[in-house]
Amino acid sequence: MAAKTNSKPRRLKVFRAAFGFHESVVAAPNQGAALKAWGVRQNLFAEGAAEIATDPDAVKAALAHPETPLRRAVGSKQAFKVESEASDVPEVPPAPSGKAKTKGAKTLKPRPSKPPPPDRGPLDEAEARLKAIDQDHSESEAAFQARQAALDREAQADRKAWLARRKAAATALEKAKHAYVKAGGRER
Repeated sequence: MAAKTNSKPRRLKVFRAAFGFHESVVAAPNQGAALKAWGVRQNLFAEGAAEIATDPDAVKAALAHPETPLRRAVGSKQAFKVESEASDVPEVPPAPSGKAKTKGAKTLKPRPSKPPPPDRGPLDEAEARLKAIDQDHSESEAAFQARQAALDREAQADRKAWLARRKAAATALEKAKHAYVKAGGRER
């Protein structure tokens, strides 16, 4: 029995992106395959640096070479080729003056550069201050507890001494009363 071949052609989309002085198109089934064909790991589509190609000539050229990146110089009207030549680099057009608008192909917006991470210095300093304050409080609390324990021991010793003195005084009082009554005195 012969193996069946899939006669249904794959649906391809044409994607474009700019890489330095060149723009590239590739016909691929999805964005992931396009990124793989370009040899790129970052998601250029999410960053706005890649998009679906709309130029009919670019689409036609890319579909003629599926999953093969084609290049040409940015801003050039030349056909996309498998290998772009250095001479394809166009001269830089003069910057538009005043309110004049440029006409022509849609240009990709440059991807915004990531801002530097915020300075963590003030946050680290504030955290260190709070930690130092908490440490000082813990040390003060421990010192207060030690002083309280010493005061409790002193109070307990004072109470014990007072009880001993009182007991001795009460015993002496009882003896003195007994002697007084025995000698003929009357209790009050």
